[in-house]
Amino acid sequence: MSSTLFSGRWTALALMAPLLLLILIFFYLPVINAFYWSFFLERPFGGASFVGLDNFARVLSDPAFWESLRKTVVFMVFASTLAVLVPLVLALAADRHIRLSYPARNVLVWPKAVAGASIGVVFNFIFNPFVGILMPLNHWFPGIWNPGINGTDAFIMLVAAHIWGGIPFNFVILLAGLLAIPAPLQQAAAMDGAGPWRRIFDIQLPLITPQIFLTLVLEFTDSVVSAFSLVDTMTKGGPGGATTLLVYKIYVDGFLGFDLSGAATQTVLLMVFMLAVTAFHFLYLERRVQYER
Repeated sequence: MSSTLFSGRWTALALMAPLLLLILIFFYLPVINAFYWSFFLERPFGGASFVGLDNFARVLSDPAFWESLRKTVVFMVFASTLAVLVPLVLALAADRHIRLSYPARNVLVWPKAVAGASIGVVFNFIFNPFVGILMPLNHWFPGIWNPGINGTDAFIMLVAAHIWGGIPFNFVILLAGLLAIPAPLQQAAAMDGAGPWRRIFDIQLPLITPQIFLTLVLEFTDSVVSAFSLVDTMTKGGPGGATTLLVYKIYVDGFLGFDLSGAATQTVLLMVFMLAVTAFHFLYLERRVQYER
């Protein structure tokens, strides 16, 4: 096996420079500006004045902020958990070499190429109460499904779209973990009389806890941001603000309401919240991960 060695550090830095520049421009600079604006009263057409912690006091005393945060937490828990559970079931089925499992492996990866906004448009049509798949249900029970006027229906539609969009990546990660399990372990368990369900819970799931942990962390952190494209294309935060997640409220306040300081302050609070969620995963859930086989 051959390896490439750089003659000097400047060659390696030159190769990394484009990526580092993109990270600096599109990640670190916005983060720095958000922290800066959260301590200033930024006017839409120029000018700023230092206000200290007044922006934080204003945002934290706003009931709309706490309501959007509550909806964000609910969406994060339900959508992220199901976005890992559904691919896990599919990966277990594909790993058992049942009929059509090999073509299914390819088909389940295809949605990864679909943008979040496109997913929102498609699912908005699929769950349309008049022409979608639930139209017969509305025909038999008029008004039972209408995400345009029912907040719970709209929220369920968002969760379903997010789960579908998260299947490809999580499926690949979980299936790779299952395929890495040594076959003699399962063969020995089968010879000892362990049935399929016993082998799943006693062998397969414990051995892929690193992959499950990885997908959970990525889903919980990504769901907050990726939900923006779904909300913007499917519900616009409605009906009646039922699907106004915090990331969408930041957009509405900053770009439509021109409250730049308030939007920046909510961004900072959202970052702190996500850091706390990630820390919880690593400090609490990672203890149950088995890295050795």
